[in-house]
Amino acid sequence: MTPKKWRASYSVLMQLAMSRDLKIADFVRDEVARIIQLEMRDPRVGGFVSVNDVRVSRDLSYADIYVSSLQANDAEERDALIKVLNGAAGYFRSTLAKRHNMRTTPKPRFHYDRLVEEGPRIEKLISTALQQSSDEDGTSHG
Repeated sequence: MTPKKWRASYSVLMQLAMSRDLKIADFVRDEVARIIQLEMRDPRVGGFVSVNDVRVSRDLSYADIYVSSLQANDAEERDALIKVLNGAAGYFRSTLAKRHNMRTTPKPRFHYDRLVEEGPRIEKLISTALQQSSDEDGTSHG
């Protein structure tokens, strides 16, 4: 195989692999959200948990799942939620394995998604900085 053909083949394989990772991440996100909302019976989880993002490792061994909750008001409650979800990782993994036909099922690792809470604060800081900049420059951003 010539170098040019090899590069083209490698590029196609990488696109397929990226597409596969995204498809698996979407599947995991949808199914974990469904499991949390409809099947989990643990009262510590509550009914207002959102699955915001899922990132699957390249070898599909892990799925980093980012969640947030309207009921977790402080760091202690967020940590407790993540501890409960990570404690149920085996349940999530076995339930996911029953719902697809892949060779392996990624091991779920739950993380609290602070972006949901930090987003408005960061947006306000940016607006304030832009306003101060425009006041100093005499120009308008925005």
